[in-house]
Amino acid sequence: MTTPTLTYFDIPTSRGEECRLALFIAGVPFTDERLNHEQWATRKSTAPFGALPVFTMEGRPPLAQTNAILRMLGSQHGLLPVDAWESARHEAVMCSVEELRAKLSPSLRIKDLAEKRLAREALATGFLPEWAGQVEAQIVGPFFGGAAISVADLKLFVSTSAILKGVVDFIPQATFDPFPKLLALIAAVKAHPKVVAWYAR
Repeated sequence: MTTPTLTYFDIPTSRGEECRLALFIAGVPFTDERLNHEQWATRKSTAPFGALPVFTMEGRPPLAQTNAILRMLGSQHGLLPVDAWESARHEAVMCSVEELRAKLSPSLRIKDLAEKRLAREALATGFLPEWAGQVEAQIVGPFFGGAAISVADLKLFVSTSAILKGVVDFIPQATFDPFPKLLALIAAVKAHPKVVAWYAR
């Protein structure tokens, strides 16, 4: 069997990083293809939905959309619960992460600094704590569904990392401090041996 390829931008963040972590934790050898924006511009028209990441394997059509990739990998490699209801609960929180990104993304395109500050401060006092509280209420602990790490945990870990590092302008690093179960989940993912090994490469 040929090695599958995951194609994403040459950055250790966002949707591509979630899929890389899932593949690495599952022990699946894969080609980690990282594109710059010039390379992507020449290939965008070939992507199923004109976006990255894309997962490809010989003999199969290319697979796009992060949650679809994660669901497949999770189901195949023990990174999603076998029980259909519990698996759907994990997928629901993955969908909520995409809603989080949809709320944050417009602020990335704001050029005026004062306008950006207002937009980000509104997120920090409104949507972000509301979202975190909803996630917090569903965490079993230490991971989302209990003792086993899942693709939902990887998605929560990657999506919150920039805020927790304090690198998102006008969104306080302490935004998620009132949510100890969410912070404990992030810490558990960060301490997972395979996650440690991925970032030690």
